[in-house]
Amino acid sequence: MRDATALSGPECRIAIITAETEAFPDMRHFLAPRFDALLAQSDKQIQSAVDDLTIRAILIDLDSMGGDPSDALQLLRDIRQIRDDLVLVAITRSNSRSVPLKASEAGADEFFLAPLDFQELQIVLWRAIEKRSLQLEGQRLVEQAENKTSFCGLIGVSEAMQRVYQAIHAVADSNTTVVLRGESGTGKELIAGAIVQLSSRSDKPYVCLNCSAIPENLIESELFGHEKGAFTGADTAKTGLIESAHGGTLFLDEITTLDHSLQSKLLRVLQERTVQRVGGRSSKKIDFRLIAASNDNLEEMVHQGRFREDLYYRINVVPIFIPPLRERPGDLPLLVDHFLRIYCTANNRPLKQLEPEALEIMEDYSWPGNVRELENVIQRLIIMNNSPIIRAGHLPQPMLYSSAASQEAILIPEDGVDFDAEMDRIELAYLTAALNRTGGSKSAAAALLRIDPQRMKYLCRKRKLAAAAQG
Repeated sequence: MRDATALSGPECRIAIITAETEAFPDMRHFLAPRFDALLAQSDKQIQSAVDDLTIRAILIDLDSMGGDPSDALQLLRDIRQIRDDLVLVAITRSNSRSVPLKASEAGADEFFLAPLDFQELQIVLWRAIEKRSLQLEGQRLVEQAENKTSFCGLIGVSEAMQRVYQAIHAVADSNTTVVLRGESGTGKELIAGAIVQLSSRSDKPYVCLNCSAIPENLIESELFGHEKGAFTGADTAKTGLIESAHGGTLFLDEITTLDHSLQSKLLRVLQERTVQRVGGRSSKKIDFRLIAASNDNLEEMVHQGRFREDLYYRINVVPIFIPPLRERPGDLPLLVDHFLRIYCTANNRPLKQLEPEALEIMEDYSWPGNVRELENVIQRLIIMNNSPIIRAGHLPQPMLYSSAASQEAILIPEDGVDFDAEMDRIELAYLTAALNRTGGSKSAAAALLRIDPQRMKYLCRKRKLAAAAQG
């Protein structure tokens, strides 16, 4: 990929796809010296132009590809699929209103009606190439930054996350059962996906099930499948998720929500590597890898009899502990930036920025819902706030109340505070409150404020409170 500075040279190479050979010399002449144009007529010449990475733009004469412009529009689509870095310009003599729209949908960046105004074409083409080059350079810088801070879609550079990345690498290429353990919202499904992505089973089926999301009366059928007539409503046979994962990976999230009978059946599947459908009489050999996940304390659940001990030992071969967001120092700014870009783009909003004070408050917050809660907060801030800057006051109230940084912001506003006046006001407030609480008794008020009675009398005289109470 060439950067934007590459456009400062004397010539920029472009290709012109047209069947009108006699018109090409004039086009080339009028586009020089800023553009070095080459003619592409045959399929071979067109393919050569598309494959040539020094070509920065292609002009396509929609009228010279045959009577029906659909062939030229299809060519536009094909070129755009191959080269997203090219500027594509569609040219036609047709006054049909639908042609520009169809050309744009096919991937054209610009559209011109013939006969051409070559001066206008030069200016528009040059600006379009510059814009595309800057876009690609910006995209390259973003990808470069993300590559330094991400791993298989996981964002984070903290030491805690580095340990998770190492564990993923260690287990990815084996067939070992893995159990992902961590609080809700820490990204266990993303980590399961990363393990699959790096494994030898990456091109095989990857079946996910949140065990807590399926009603108890349906989950057995979902997992193990059923034969026709196995129960009321079973009008046809159904393949279960375990069977669907044959050759690949099965991810069972919230595995501890399975009841004891299903835990027993799952244990049998893991031991024998066979599955029997509900209502079936025969078993089928299944090759799959299991990745389980839970936000519960498995050992405590085994101790309480809520989770089978033998299944615990079967799945707890390689546990990977996912740290909560509050134990990932340095990762929150990266995640905030990541979600800002995702949701600003998704909602067609200009990229918002977070003021330092707001970021400080977010870093002070404990994030009980972890990364999922952070993602929801960022999404809400983008949708509900039109300001280009996200400030401390835009943050959710519970976050403001729990933050030490926000308390500082409340105590000391941006324009500062008169310290002596504030201390004077606070002293008067305490004295008055203590006297009110003790019915005007100075000695009792002094004891309540834990100060010397003589000092209490002095402060009352100073504040002219002596007449308000005797004590």
